[in-house]
Amino acid sequence: MNVPMIIVALYIVALFAISAYARKLAAKGKDGYLLAGRQLTTLLVAVSITGLAIGGASTIGVSEQAYSVGLAAGWYNVAWGLGAIIMGFVAAGHYRRLNITTVPEMFERFYDAKGRVISVASQITIQLVITSLQYLAGGAILASMLPSIFTLKSGMIMSAIVFIGITFVGGMWSAGLANILNVLLIYIGITVAAIFTVISQGGIHQIALKLPHNVPYFHPVAGLGWGIIVGWLAVMITMGMSTQSIVQISCGAKDIKTARRGFVIGGMLMIPIGFLSALIGMAARVAYPSMSATLAMPKIIMSLNPLLAGITLAALWAADVSTAGSLLLGSATLFSQDIYKRFINPNVSEKQYAAITKASVIILGLLTFLLAMNVAGILKTLMVGLSLTTAFTVVFLFTIFAPGLARKNSAFFTTLVGIIVIVLWQLVPAIRVVSNVIYFEWIACVAAYLLTAFIDSKSANITPESLVKTSEM
Repeated sequence: MNVPMIIVALYIVALFAISAYARKLAAKGKDGYLLAGRQLTTLLVAVSITGLAIGGASTIGVSEQAYSVGLAAGWYNVAWGLGAIIMGFVAAGHYRRLNITTVPEMFERFYDAKGRVISVASQITIQLVITSLQYLAGGAILASMLPSIFTLKSGMIMSAIVFIGITFVGGMWSAGLANILNVLLIYIGITVAAIFTVISQGGIHQIALKLPHNVPYFHPVAGLGWGIIVGWLAVMITMGMSTQSIVQISCGAKDIKTARRGFVIGGMLMIPIGFLSALIGMAARVAYPSMSATLAMPKIIMSLNPLLAGITLAALWAADVSTAGSLLLGSATLFSQDIYKRFINPNVSEKQYAAITKASVIILGLLTFLLAMNVAGILKTLMVGLSLTTAFTVVFLFTIFAPGLARKNSAFFTTLVGIIVIVLWQLVPAIRVVSNVIYFEWIACVAAYLLTAFIDSKSANITPESLVKTSEM
């Protein structure tokens, strides 16, 4: 009897049962599919942002890096958590108050149509890149832990079916409710796996003795150094205030206070998982010192009791399911709201709009699956892609806190400069005068916004009334 496979199968059944229930909720009222009718509770906001954050990069990716650098790899999740907490204190309430659906919608409301166009193109690109990483991680998890059943390709196909299926059926309600199960499973699975993995290697002391002594495995910082860690913090805090899938969660909250509380709680929930995953990666280094870092974590988990192994397998896969679902919904929303409804069919009915969004989930899901076939290096790819969110964060912060500097062309030129910086960073190594592209992005995007304020005479459409479009409902 293949216990791990049975547990995963039961998990899949539970996900589709939740999605079927979510479908009924999504059918009630306006924005039910995209924003859960703007009725997400504090719990649902918290598990939604936690589920979005804890994906392949936050578990497998962290463990893979910890195999080489130690406990410091867990800072990736700290960076994500701080990004969510700062989003809660600084931005989540403002997004909910504006009563918008997407970031590009905000760009056109306050700036102009071309700002919306360049924003939606950039946001969809970011979302698709991040989503593709979840297929890759999901396929790797299934193939590594159930090699007699899945190859990498068939594991990715199974991941795609589940990712696309549950998102298609229930939308935001599905993501929120499923993430209660996902986050609970992730916490139980990763925690139990970390404890028993350490025990299986003779405890912390024995692991410390057997690890290579030329790497400070148990130092919380030295394995990576503050340079890399601060870069992670800068990227994740920047990304946390402007990526569509994150903003969409805040827009779906019941009210402003719920949005704020949910993000702060969710941010705190993210942090422990990173260090627990890092600990598993370190134990894997002791157990399999000559194995590929990517394969070591799945290998050591499958050496545990079959029941524990199955729960952990389901937990790791749940991390990908929770992330991919929110990302796919965010990408589909960008297409249906900012491309189809805005430029193709402005008079689309509510029923047609929902159908277009669901069709977008399938099409974009298949596109990200194809993209996943050509992606490698989870954390590196992720960090470069997320750096592009700097332009959106800069525009948002100036819009809310310094509206007097906003001009008609500010959003367009700031986003354009952000894109140019990413391209130059990849193609012209000579410009890499800072350690991380995020620093270059901040300098260039802030400069672009300020320069536009001096050379553009047309003020943006920002008034005190427009910044408080909706009441605290």
